[in-house]
Amino acid sequence: MTDQTVEGLKKSSGEFDQVKYQMMMQEWKADQNLSFGVVGGIVAATIGAAIWAIITAVTNYQIGWMAVGVGFLVGYAVRISGKGVDKTFGVAGAVLSILGCVMGNLLTACIVISRHQDIPVLQLLSRLNPEIAVEILKATFNPMDLLFYGIAVYEGYKFSFRRLSKEELEKLVK
Repeated sequence: MTDQTVEGLKKSSGEFDQVKYQMMMQEWKADQNLSFGVVGGIVAATIGAAIWAIITAVTNYQIGWMAVGVGFLVGYAVRISGKGVDKTFGVAGAVLSILGCVMGNLLTACIVISRHQDIPVLQLLSRLNPEIAVEILKATFNPMDLLFYGIAVYEGYKFSFRRLSKEELEKLVK
C-alpha cells in the first residue's frame, strides 16, 4: 500500500489505525521473499514471451499489445510468488517485464526466420548466440516497440506489490 493510499484513508475515514497498519507491514516485510518473486517473474516472462511468439506466428501479425500482457503477467507473478511490499519487487517486475518483451520479439523473429529458411525452430534456437540475437533484435526493431515496452515496464512495476484485501483494509479502520 502506498503512502498516498494510507493518507487517503486517514483523510476519508478519520479512523485509520496507524499502529495496526505498521504491525501489518512488519509482518508482510517479514513474509516477503525477493528470490521467489524473481523466480516467479522469470517463469512468467518466459511463458509470456512464448505466448506472444505463438500468437504472432499463428496470426501472422505482430501485436504490440502483447507486451502489455507480458508486463501484467510478470508483475502479477512477482507479487504472488514474492509477497513483496518493498520497491525492489517493483524494480524486479519492471526489469523482468522488459526482458520478457525482448524474449517475445526474439522468439517471434526466430519463428519467422525458421519459416522462411525452412529450419526447425528448435534447431535455429540451439544455434542462437548473443551476437546473433542482438542482430535479429536490431533488424526487427520498430520505434513503436518502445511505447509498448514502456507500458509493460510500468505494469511490471505496478503489479509487483502486495495489495491490501478488502478484509485487511477493514481491520485497519476502527
